[in-house]
Amino acid sequence: MFASKNFFLAGALALPVTPNVDFLVIAGGASGGASTSTPGAGSGAGGYRTSTGTSGGGGGAESKVTVTGGSSYTVTVGAGGALPSSGAQGVNGSNSVFATITSTGGGGGGGDNARDGVAGGSGGGGSFTSAGGAGTANQGYAGGTPTSATNQQSAGGGGAGAVGGSGGGVNGGDGGAGVASSITGSSVTRAGGGGGSILNNGSVGAGGSGGGGAGGVGGGSGGNGDVNTGSGGGGHGASGGGVSGTGGSGIVVIRYDDTYADIASIGAGLTYTKTTTGGYKIYSFTAGTDSVTF
Repeated sequence: MFASKNFFLAGALALPVTPNVDFLVIAGGASGGASTSTPGAGSGAGGYRTSTGTSGGGGGAESKVTVTGGSSYTVTVGAGGALPSSGAQGVNGSNSVFATITSTGGGGGGGDNARDGVAGGSGGGGSFTSAGGAGTANQGYAGGTPTSATNQQSAGGGGAGAVGGSGGGVNGGDGGAGVASSITGSSVTRAGGGGGSILNNGSVGAGGSGGGGAGGVGGGSGGNGDVNTGSGGGGHGASGGGVSGTGGSGIVVIRYDDTYADIASIGAGLTYTKTTTGGYKIYSFTAGTDSVTF
């Protein structure tokens, strides 16, 4: 059906048989750890993979995705982690997908019944001297591990750009920083880790840059990760009526040269916007799962 040469369609050059497509694929961030007595830890950001600029965990830019005209490819925007049950570790975020690229959901923060952080795209922080969860290579960093049990603080979750903070003394650990991308035409930082909570005094952990939620204090709630950043939620302050912060949903962005035709079809299960700027057609998918056909 498709010849090896390019051809014209509706005034624009149709996609060749093997065009190269840039991508940014960020998974959903996790929710912070819950508490009944000791503070809940901050959660990890969703895995961060891109062909433009820096990927998470210190990884470089990946190769563009080569697609075939007339073929369909899956796009999935990972949801953020939901509220955990009382005293439990935070709930991991869901994976995000574009074609052959899968980013791993963020790892939940440690709770007081299961204090270790959970592994994920970026790992959740540990609570009350327990270990932080591991990140995924070239997607995100590990969660922090508290340096002392003083005031029973907790650590921050890992971000795409940095390990979660350990906290210490009377302070909770900050969430790890996110990573900036200019794939949409302007620089936006995403995928920050959630901050660790504390028992009473001192400072809660701040959310990592790019949308991470801050930790709670006393019985206070942790902050939620920002929507469509893949950022982690903050930990629940010890006991009381608060809750941990939920994870921010992920995002999938793809772009290609604007001399080529629009994507032929996008499934109804996807929510998206399309812009044309800087010589590119840019599709930003913000919710759902379905297929796209070039």
